[in-house]
This record gives sequence, structure tokens and C-alpha cells, in this order.
Amino acid sequence: MYAADAPQTCIYNLLVPENPANAAALAALNRRVVACERCPRLRSHCTAVALNKRRMYRECEYWGKPVPSFGDPAARVLFVGLAPGAHGSNRTGRPFTGDGSGDFLYPLLHRAGFASQPNSTHRDDGMVLRDAWITAVVRCAPPDNKPLPGELAACAPFLDEEVAALPRVRAVVCFGKIAFDGFLSHLVRTGQITRRTGLVFGHAAEYRVPGDRWLLASYHPSLQNTNTGKLTPAMMLQVFRRARRLAGISAP
Repeated sequence: MYAADAPQTCIYNLLVPENPANAAALAALNRRVVACERCPRLRSHCTAVALNKRRMYRECEYWGKPVPSFGDPAARVLFVGLAPGAHGSNRTGRPFTGDGSGDFLYPLLHRAGFASQPNSTHRDDGMVLRDAWITAVVRCAPPDNKPLPGELAACAPFLDEEVAALPRVRAVVCFGKIAFDGFLSHLVRTGQITRRTGLVFGHAAEYRVPGDRWLLASYHPSLQNTNTGKLTPAMMLQVFRRARRLAGISAP
């Protein structure tokens, strides 16, 4: 059973062979994310979950802190999720790692050519993302997977800074309506659009947005969606392959 490793490995989450100029800025941002204490309710919840572990993970050392982003600093595709899972990312310290959502997501990222391997189990499992960066609109696991508006607002500056540090991104894929709305809020907040008219969430919806980029939407890979067939592997793979094409990335 996996236990937490050296903090520096966990904080950086940058497993890439090159070191683009923006990698240092992204690593510094990840460090500030991990140290964040802006939302007492979220911090209390994450700490409590880490102490009162799920029985199947009782031998694990939970991460229990805000979860840093992960991927390739030279990414041309940005994936935006909602928030860490209580016994997934809050346990492992890496986005979509260690729970059912990740078990669904990473094999498809692998098939689409973004991930080096299909299985994502812990921070040091050797996973490398190519041309992809994974983040979230909230960095701490919220109770019942429902962040409050003030908690979304508290995390918003992290997303603004992160997008600015990823200048090569040409396609943004949002998992679920909250992530989609969060990215639209980023565009409004940073003056890139003045209103959201016409930008409506729906699976496989796509929109041209400022910065020579495309915004794509997908249902969230939650067990609620994948176990019921609302989101199938073929549906998500279609979005991933479309994102590659729109970002100008050749087929794997």
C-alpha cells in the first residue's frame, strides 16, 4: 500500500524530461497552492478525512493538503476538473489519482496520447503527461464534492496565474459544468470576454475563445456518470482526440 513520499516530489508534480522557462513559475505556484489556508472549512474537512481514513486505505499516509497541478509545462491542452476527491487526490496528492474517476480517465488519456501509461495509482508511479496539464477550479476536497461560492472565488487567482504560465495552451477541456463555469469566470475576470452569452455547457460542446484557443466541455468522469453510462469511454475519447486536433497536435 502506497504511503506519502518526499514533499518536494509531491509539490512539484512536474515529471518531464525538459525544463521550459515557465516550469519554475508553475512549480512555485504549486508550492503556494500546497501551503494555502484560505478556506477553513475545506482545510478542516481534508484534515479530518486524512485522519479518519477509509478502511481500505488505513495503511496509507494521506496527503491531506491542497492538491497541486500536474503535467507538462509545455502543454498545448489544459484539462480542468472540479476538485480533489476525498479518498483519491486528497489521499495521493495528484489530480485524478487513486479513485474511480482516475481509473476511468487515465486509460483514455493514455489511448489519446497524453499519458505515458494507463494506470495512475500514486505520485511516484512513473506517470508522465505529454502536451497536457491537469488542474482544478478548487484545490481542496470539498464535503460532498460541493465547494461553496466563496471557496471557488478563493481558488480563482491560482487558475488565473496558472493559465498565464501556460502560453502554449490551445485547447481547454473542462470536466463538468462547475469546471466549465469556472473557466468562463476566468475569461471574464481577466478581461478576455465581457459576458458568457452563447457559451453553454454540454458534452462535446466546443467554442472558440480569445487567445487563439478552443474551449471544450465534457461530462465529469465521476462514478455517478460513468457507472450509469451517461459518460462512456468512447464519448470521452472523442473529446480528447478533438482537443488534440484543435491544439494542432498530431495523432499518437
